[in-house]
Amino acid sequence: MCRIEIIGLGAGDIDQLNLGTYRKLIEQDVPLFVRTADHPVLDSLKQENITFQAFDSIYQAHDHFEAVYEEIVFKLLNLAQQHQFIRYAVPGHPMLAECTVQMLLDQTDVKVEISGGQSFLDDLFTAVKIDPIEGFQFLDATSFERSQIDYTSHLIFCQVYDQMIASDVKLTLLEDLPPHHPVVVVEAAGSSAEQTIRVPLVELDQVIQLSNLTSVYVEPITQEALPHQFNRLREVIATLRGPNGCPWDRKQTHQSLRKYLIEEAYELIDAIDEEDDDHIIEELGDVLLQVMLHSQIGEEHGFFTIDDVIRSITEKMIRRHPHVFADVQVANEQDVMENWQIIKAREQNNEINQSLLDRIPFSASTLVTADLLQKEAAKVGFDWDTATSVIEKLTEELEEVTESIQQGVTTDIEKEIGDLLFTIVNLARHYQISSDLALNRTNIKFKDRFQYMESEIDKLGKQMTELTLEDLDHFWEKAKKN
Repeated sequence: MCRIEIIGLGAGDIDQLNLGTYRKLIEQDVPLFVRTADHPVLDSLKQENITFQAFDSIYQAHDHFEAVYEEIVFKLLNLAQQHQFIRYAVPGHPMLAECTVQMLLDQTDVKVEISGGQSFLDDLFTAVKIDPIEGFQFLDATSFERSQIDYTSHLIFCQVYDQMIASDVKLTLLEDLPPHHPVVVVEAAGSSAEQTIRVPLVELDQVIQLSNLTSVYVEPITQEALPHQFNRLREVIATLRGPNGCPWDRKQTHQSLRKYLIEEAYELIDAIDEEDDDHIIEELGDVLLQVMLHSQIGEEHGFFTIDDVIRSITEKMIRRHPHVFADVQVANEQDVMENWQIIKAREQNNEINQSLLDRIPFSASTLVTADLLQKEAAKVGFDWDTATSVIEKLTEELEEVTESIQQGVTTDIEKEIGDLLFTIVNLARHYQISSDLALNRTNIKFKDRFQYMESEIDKLGKQMTELTLEDLDHFWEKAKKN
C-alpha cells in the first residue's frame, strides 16, 4: 500500500531537530514535499543542497485556505500513488494546527504515518511566561468563531500569517475587549530569531513583521470585565438571589414577578412605538431580567435552569423551521405558516388537551385572549370568510347594543357590549392587526393629547374644570394638530 510519512519540522531552526528526523529529511532516495518553504529548517537544508518541492504556489491560486489544503492533499495522494512512498514535512508538530494532516488521516486510500516533531507550544509558553495549567485556549487565526473564545483563559492564536489575518483577529477581539488590552506578538518561538512584541490590541495589525511563524498571545481577563456576556449576567442574577444578595430579589417568587413581566413587556412596546433604539435596548434588558429571575428561581428549586429554557426554544425553532434546518421545500410565507401549524398540531397531539382552547393563556389581557380564541377556532374553519362579513356582523352587534340600552337592563348591556368588542377584535384579526396593540396606541395618543391640553390651559392660568365642553373641544383640536 502507498505510504506518506509526515514529518514535523519543529518550531525553530535546524539545531532543535533530533538526529533521526534530520536523517530522514536529507535522505534523497525518498521524495520530500513541504507545505511551505518558509521555515528556518528548510533554509538550512537548501544550504546543504537538499532538494524538496514546496506547495507555496498553491496559496497564490486560491482565495480561501480550505481550497489550498484540499489541493495540497489531492497532489500528495497522487504523488504517493506515483512514487509508492513519499515524505511530507510541515512546520511544528504534524498534529498541531495542521489541516492538511487531518485531511490525510481522514482518507483510507493511502497509509499515513506520523514521525513527530517538536511542537512550538513549549517554546511559546516560555516566551510569554505563562503556565498552561492555569488554562489556555489554542485557536487557528484563519478559522475561528467569536463564540468559541474563552477570555478568562490564556488565549493563543497561531497562523497569524499577515496583516489581513491580524486585522480579522483584532476586529473580532474588539467586540469584547477594550482597545488597550495587552497582547503579545511572538515571532519564531524557540528559534534564534525569536522575538516578542507587546502592543495594545488596537495596534495588533500594525506590527511590521508577521509570518507563518507568528503567534499572538492574549492575556486573560476577569469575568467582571465582560458585562455584556451571558455568563456574567447569569452570575450577577445568582449573586442577587444568593445569601449575601439583595433582600428584594431574594424575596421574589414566580407568582410575585408576574406583574413585572407584563409591565416590562408593555414598556418595551412603548419603546418600539417611539422608535428609540437606546430605550429599546434598555427595555429588552428588563424583559431579559424577568426571564433570568424566573430561571434562577427554577434552578434554586431544582426544577429547571436557564439552560433548559434556551434548549427548549432552540429545539423548537429548529423543529418548526424544517425549510431552514432540514430538506422541506417552501414557496412562500404562507407555506411556512401552514408547516408551522401542522408541526405545532402534531406536537400538541402528544399532550393531554381536551380542547383546542386548552393552551390559551387566560391570564392574558381580555383583548389578547379574545384574539387567541378566534385564531384557534379559525384553524378548524370556524371563522368568517371575509372581513366584509365581519363588518356586517359588527353593524348587527351595534344595533343589539342600542336595543339593550333602550331596554335599560345593565347585565344585557354588558353582554351586548362584550359581543361588540369581541367582533371588533375579530375585524382587527382579519386585517392582521393586534387589537391589544391598536388600543394601546390609541391610549398613548389620548394621553399625549390630553396632557397637551392640560399644559396649554395651564399656560393661560386656568383650570380645565373652568372651561366649557366647547372650549375643551377647541384645545383638543389644537392638540390633534400639534
